[in-house]
Amino acid sequence: MKTKSILLGLCALAATCVQAGNPLKMAVGTYTDTNSRGIYSFDFDQKTGKATSLGVLDLKNPSYLTFSKDGKYIYAVSETNDKKASINCISFNQKDGKMKLLNTQPTNGEAPCYVEADERMAITANYSGGSMSIFPILPDGTLDKCQRLFGGHTGGPDQTRQNRPHIHCVKLTPDGYIFATDFSADQILRFKYSKESGYIYIDEAPIAAKIGKDSGPRHLTFSPEGKHAYLMNELSGRVTVFDHADGRLTEIQSVPTNNAKSRGGADIHVSPDGKFLYASNCLKADGIAIFKIDKETGKLTKTGYQTTGTHPRNFAITPNGKFLLVACRDSNKIQVFSRNPETGLLSDTHQDIKLSKPACIQFG
Repeated sequence: MKTKSILLGLCALAATCVQAGNPLKMAVGTYTDTNSRGIYSFDFDQKTGKATSLGVLDLKNPSYLTFSKDGKYIYAVSETNDKKASINCISFNQKDGKMKLLNTQPTNGEAPCYVEADERMAITANYSGGSMSIFPILPDGTLDKCQRLFGGHTGGPDQTRQNRPHIHCVKLTPDGYIFATDFSADQILRFKYSKESGYIYIDEAPIAAKIGKDSGPRHLTFSPEGKHAYLMNELSGRVTVFDHADGRLTEIQSVPTNNAKSRGGADIHVSPDGKFLYASNCLKADGIAIFKIDKETGKLTKTGYQTTGTHPRNFAITPNGKFLLVACRDSNKIQVFSRNPETGLLSDTHQDIKLSKPACIQFG
């Protein structure tokens, strides 16, 4: 077991080193109902915090995207609330940031708002469709048609926001499961994934965790070593902390991110060094809550709150931990904050990236 832990640590370190080149390639997904064209690519200097525009790919509402593990492809949703909702495979030139649409597959669920991928498959969370879609990845990186579709549930008390199923986020876990935030049932679903066959099936205990009523679980993330998981709840605005092992989540703490009661909790990420957790809030008191993580227990202590532009839907931390970038959707900009590695606090660098309706930031 000790040897295994050392090997996992070395693999994590190697992955960090691979991602830590400078400048970083960055892709930004947007909403295209105003002046935006689709996905924008940049060089981002993680020493200075300066971004340089590279290219753009015209695509309808690529509100969430992710890079393939080798950085050669982008998998991006087209978030539309109709049968045109889809997932797209895009080639990405790591030298010049140029992008080309390779193929598109329907998600069979409306308003896909999240995508996760590994070497074998891509998964979308379809918010309005209330479902999770599975797409095999073909040898050339393109997407096969939807292999399986799993539905969410209802049961939450909010008859406006939880009156129909919504899946908001899907995450591949460090130990071979898929977790899906079942927004309207206040729970996290668990699916077993066999990498050998690429087949997805529901295991004997399909609920990984039940969350407090009227929480609205939205986004989920893990500590670097995978021992703890952190859930941002949209309706309650609280972060739920879990012990994580063997596909199971055991709640150990629940903390508020602010007192605004905005019902607009959004994104959540752990710093690369595992010392701090950040969670964004929209609709009221727009900003980022900052927590110090106890590395032994995984529990949180709130240390600060950084106000941002309007509707900080998504944010990303550079691999070296020096900068935190916030997609302020309704302020039409990405704010670039420097991050103090000792306190976790943020400082505005005033190097905003002007962009219409930014919704998702990813580093390649």
